[in-house]
Amino acid sequence: MTVRFGLLGAGRIGKVHAKAIGSNPKAKLVAVADPMADAANAIASQYGAEVRTIDTTLTSADIDAVVVCTPTDTHADLIERFARAGKAIFCEKPVDLDVERVKACLRVVDETGATLMVGFNRRFDPHFQAVKQAIDEGQVGTVEMVTITSRDPGAPPVDYIKRSGGIFRDMTIHDFDMARFMLGEEIETVTAQGSVLVDPAIGEAGDYDSVSVMLSTASGKHATISNSRRATYGYDQRVEVHGSKGAVAIENQRPVSIEVANAAGYTRPPLHDFFMTRYTEAYAREISSFIDFVESKTPASPSGTDGLIALALADAALKSVKEGRAVKVSEITGIMADKSVFQGR
Repeated sequence: MTVRFGLLGAGRIGKVHAKAIGSNPKAKLVAVADPMADAANAIASQYGAEVRTIDTTLTSADIDAVVVCTPTDTHADLIERFARAGKAIFCEKPVDLDVERVKACLRVVDETGATLMVGFNRRFDPHFQAVKQAIDEGQVGTVEMVTITSRDPGAPPVDYIKRSGGIFRDMTIHDFDMARFMLGEEIETVTAQGSVLVDPAIGEAGDYDSVSVMLSTASGKHATISNSRRATYGYDQRVEVHGSKGAVAIENQRPVSIEVANAAGYTRPPLHDFFMTRYTEAYAREISSFIDFVESKTPASPSGTDGLIALALADAALKSVKEGRAVKVSEITGIMADKSVFQGR
């Protein structure tokens, strides 16, 4: 079976997913929809696809699945529309910036039985997967603490910051998902600190550029997250998991893994410059996994519920910073008590 895709959004992340689809032998990019004609035409011509509108893609019989790479405030509406049209949906995070809107969207997905996968690509990175495998095999014993470092090489434009939902919903949300993935337990309490140390304009836009977060589970396990919008040395992506029998860690990856030793000392090539190159393989594996879910008609993972919980953790972190206290995740509109949501996909 070849899964026929429609790509909604031809921006930076749309190009990444188009490449992943185009390189997969079980996938075909059929249509690209974007109001920016030049961007849509560029991707369509590269992969032999057609440029269509979203409405046309919605009713196209030759489309099995869509990849949603449009602005965040359109995600939930598009998920609902394509779910009702019987299409499988891969949606970039977040589903929406509002927890209640996400919950309503997931109810539609559940009612229609649509396949929905949310784009937490780091779960598919071979290095992160190797750490998870070491955990699952018991090599480090019972997980006790997780430490996540995630720092961007530079801050995005302030216009992007203003519509992103803020650093916790835009950047840290990946780390919230990874903390759950590694801990193997749900987070109960969130404590966060936020500062503006990189660019005063980010603070003027109502956001932070440097944050630290402590996550705690009911059993007492901890995850610590360090985020910054500035890392002068490249894209900083590290994780360490400490357990009762040992530890396992991911160091920063480089495009070329060599080390030169001479009279000047030891030198290595620079880190990846950003997520597009650091996670190229993860994006390819992610789409491959989505195709498997579409073919098998089984619930996808990461699911809409995973996206919902990560958003709730982001909201709890923001509340913690603003109120200067630890926040129970259950305070975020009673999300953990709403069992009906967790029965969905």
